[in-house]
Amino acid sequence: MNRAILTSMASVMVAQALKIPFDYLNTGKISLKSVFTPGGMPSSHSSGVSSLATFIGLKNGFRSPEFAISCLLGLIVMYDAFGVRYHAGQTAMVVNELEESVEKLREKHPEVSHHRKKRKDLKERLGHLPSEVVAGSLLGISLGAIGFLISQKN
Repeated sequence: MNRAILTSMASVMVAQALKIPFDYLNTGKISLKSVFTPGGMPSSHSSGVSSLATFIGLKNGFRSPEFAISCLLGLIVMYDAFGVRYHAGQTAMVVNELEESVEKLREKHPEVSHHRKKRKDLKERLGHLPSEVVAGSLLGISLGAIGFLISQKN
C-alpha cells in the first residue's frame, strides 16, 4: 500500500487513541467510547492531513504540486473541523437547551401543547477547539516526518 496513506491512517489512529488519556485527564474516567466519537483532543482529522502533507513534502519537495494539493486539502479539513463542525455542535447545544426550556414551560402551563420527540438529543461534540486542531497538526507533522524517515530505510 502507499506509504503516504499508511502514514496518514496511522496518524489518525494514534490521535484517536490519544483521546482516551486526554478524556481521562478531563473527566477522571477511562472511556473507550471517546475513540469512536468526533471532536476532542487531539484532532485526528488535523493529524491525518498534516502527516500526509508532511510526508508528501519531504518525499516530493515542498514546491511540488502534490504538496500544494495536500496542503490545501489539509487547510480545508482543519477549517471544517474548527469552523463548520465546531459551530454545528454549538448550534446543537442551543437546540437541545431549547427543547428542555419548552418542556419546563409546558410543566408550568399545562394548556400548552407540546409533544416531546422520541429522539435522542442532537450530538453536541462535533468539532474542535483551536488548541485541539493545533495539537492534531503538530502530532501529524511529527508522525509524517517519522513515516518518511522509516520509508527511507526500506
